[in-house]
Amino acid sequence: MPPSTGEIPGTRTKSEEIRAEYKKFTGRKVLFILFSIVLIAVIAGVAATLGPYPITVTEVYSIIWHGLFKTPETTKELVVWNLRLPRIVMGILAGIGLAIAGTTMQAVVRNPLASPYTLGIASAAGFGAALAIVLGAGFVTGQYLIVANAFVFALLSSFVIYGLSRYKGAEPETMILAGIALMYLFSAMTGILQYFGEETAVAEVVFWMFGSLSKRSSWENLTLVSAILAVCIPLIMLKSWDLNTLSAGDESAKSLGVNVEQTRVVCFMLASLVTACIICFTGTIGFIGLVAPHICRMVIGGDNRYLIPASGLFGAVLLLAADTLARPPISPTILPVGLVTAFMGVPLFLYLILTRKKRYW
Repeated sequence: MPPSTGEIPGTRTKSEEIRAEYKKFTGRKVLFILFSIVLIAVIAGVAATLGPYPITVTEVYSIIWHGLFKTPETTKELVVWNLRLPRIVMGILAGIGLAIAGTTMQAVVRNPLASPYTLGIASAAGFGAALAIVLGAGFVTGQYLIVANAFVFALLSSFVIYGLSRYKGAEPETMILAGIALMYLFSAMTGILQYFGEETAVAEVVFWMFGSLSKRSSWENLTLVSAILAVCIPLIMLKSWDLNTLSAGDESAKSLGVNVEQTRVVCFMLASLVTACIICFTGTIGFIGLVAPHICRMVIGGDNRYLIPASGLFGAVLLLAADTLARPPISPTILPVGLVTAFMGVPLFLYLILTRKKRYW
């Protein structure tokens, strides 16, 4: 008789099958992330060719490559690096930040409709910007008046939600209801400012609320946005395991040793900071933080270790594509990118709702 190995017949085979299936699914996630990176590079190259000064895609990639090692000198190099590339990079960073913020908020409150817009953060930023535009009142003076106001009020709404959740317990329902209440409150106050404001100021408020990548896309502003994202996103990723356990419910997460309230508050505040640092420069851009996580969740599943970076990259793809579509059709008029994301997001979101057959968590 052959020596006994102490294993149940078929156990090793079954274990190997499970391991192989897991590796296959993990490979699919990594492949989707790499595919999103390639799409960003392709769309960015196409976007950099758009404008009155003709430049081909191959020239764009060549200019970007050589610009990494020397100062731009020719007209084409200056057009790409000083005029077109800042807008493209802002679109990439904004798409990454808004999508990751939306993914995090959906995990925190366990609600597929959660996003920076539906939780009132975007509305608060809009009120701060309207206050600066219509009344000239703000926390700073000069060129950053609107930006600072939008940033402070976006964070203020987050702190109010945080305070209410601490008072009533950091329950998902409390955070959602508080966010919806703040969204309507700040929207109403913005409406009052528009009602009594001058015509030119009201038009500027409306344009800011539409969202745009063009007005404040500079390398100086991009440095600030990049620094905040570089701090907040890794901290969110460190909490990805805890966010995974939250999907099983608070009691299950607590039984596994997760500090549920701390995880929920910390992740929500980090997502709010990311949102605030983006929309204070771009204005209100909706649907990126809502749609991108859903698409990625359908393709690669709900594991936040992969879902968070995948959603960020695919959010950049969606926002870059929307900004590219906003320019050529009725040139030289450029549509605000927030309008294009709404046109893209609504049918796409309805399609996801109608075709989805099972729960998200």
